[in-house]
Amino acid sequence: MDLNSPLFDSIRIKRTCDEPKLRDGKPAEGTCEAAGCTHAGLYRAPKGRRAEGQYWHFCIDHVRAYNATYNYFDGMNDDAVQAYQKDAVIGHRPTWAMGVNRPAGAKAATEPTRDWAYVDPLGVLRTEGVGGTRGRAKAPEPARPKLSATVRKALDVMGLEDGADTAAIKAQYKALVKRFHPDANGGDRSFEERLRDIIRAHDVLRAAGLC
Repeated sequence: MDLNSPLFDSIRIKRTCDEPKLRDGKPAEGTCEAAGCTHAGLYRAPKGRRAEGQYWHFCIDHVRAYNATYNYFDGMNDDAVQAYQKDAVIGHRPTWAMGVNRPAGAKAATEPTRDWAYVDPLGVLRTEGVGGTRGRAKAPEPARPKLSATVRKALDVMGLEDGADTAAIKAQYKALVKRFHPDANGGDRSFEERLRDIIRAHDVLRAAGLC
């Protein structure tokens, strides 16, 4: 590799913080702004609080001296410094306590009044089933009476769940009688005991008012 190649002269690298700004090979700033100093002000130093983005221009000796004593919080008491540091955690943005809304007047002043309805093709925002009126509460279903152990056993004999309604009980009873009656089995009476259990279970459910 030829290190003397003119290609290396055209390579630009980022200037470090300690290097002075140059313009046409000459310092971009004028004389050092320290009192009585006649050296070139090649180095920038921040002016401080309430002057963000503004800089002094010093020579290397005076910029080092300035940086050694620089204090952004100069002139602020301890409470003000702590408040500033706490506010800096959230980027000096306004915040509200959890669960606390802005005053209604301020909220109304900053937010437009909506006069449009939500588009809800799937009915997700409705409080009732699909096809009902949005915002209208669905009427509660009547509570079923608590079932006794005898009734639960009767339902089990008929192969039904505890929540079976009248129509389901009648349909199941009709199907079981037709299945186990001797006339439906060519006169075979081996299912008579099973049929008696079904009839007794149906009588229990009818007495309980379920069918």
